[in-house]
Amino acid sequence: MPSSSVRLFPVPPYLRGAAESWIEHGDRTPRKPRPASSVVLVRDAPRGTETYLAYRRGESPLGKVAFPGGSLEEGDAGTSAAWYGPSPAAWAKSMGMDDPGQARRHVAAAIRELFEETGILLAGPDESTLLEANRGPEWMAARTGIASGDLSFMDLLSRRGLGLRTDLLRPLANWQTADFALRRFDTRYFAVVQPLGQEASLLDGKGSWGGWRSAAAEIAARGTTSLGDEIGLPDTTGLTLGELTVPQVELVLEKLAVARGCIAYLASRRPAQVFRPELVRTGDGGYRLAVQLGGGGEGPAQRGR
Repeated sequence: MPSSSVRLFPVPPYLRGAAESWIEHGDRTPRKPRPASSVVLVRDAPRGTETYLAYRRGESPLGKVAFPGGSLEEGDAGTSAAWYGPSPAAWAKSMGMDDPGQARRHVAAAIRELFEETGILLAGPDESTLLEANRGPEWMAARTGIASGDLSFMDLLSRRGLGLRTDLLRPLANWQTADFALRRFDTRYFAVVQPLGQEASLLDGKGSWGGWRSAAAEIAARGTTSLGDEIGLPDTTGLTLGELTVPQVELVLEKLAVARGCIAYLASRRPAQVFRPELVRTGDGGYRLAVQLGGGGEGPAQRGR
């Protein structure tokens, strides 16, 4: 049987009020989580495996600093664009889901959100070809149109003769926001290697900060405020990695930090697991997020901090 451990993570500053209210008033019915998808975009670099992180405004269930992602949308169920790769039924099985239709929506949302937030487009004219360039004003205009809801992602692909290259994604895990949070996501995480010839960039008019980060460097500096200070915004300055992110982001960074390259990271076998951080009170009267990790969890089992 795989071993398990409990890891403790900070409660982000913007969630502390909700945490205190939850404890003070006792257990209540948690808000229903919205289905979401998020993508860990990775690449190999001289300083080790890197991943793309970006700042998110407001109180996102994905964290202040997070991987590209967001809520599922109605259009993600569309079938106007071709589908290349495992069938929705095969995706449902690998994700531990019973509903192939919902699995299809999660995969489509992952590809859409990745394109919208970074410009990386996992699409091609057939099952063995991938778009080779994603730069230029027409592509940025498409991203802003999709972000505003004025343009359908599926219709964009269909008009350009492109289909979803779902075979390039790998499922990671399912994370549900802690019960006490006012905004909750039921998020399916995926991973993909940066495609050759495509570059990541912030969305015009919406992105405040984003870029490639060395996973090993971020983990080595997680006890400092270097990342938050570098971003330099009022709600990031002076915060550590654990205060800027949600537990799943830190755990993915841990795994990437020790991975022997992108391909090895994507090839790792992972059981379909569901994680939900639990709010706990600590001996000093504070609060932490407790995460029960199994042997196949995303990140090495380490002692809680």
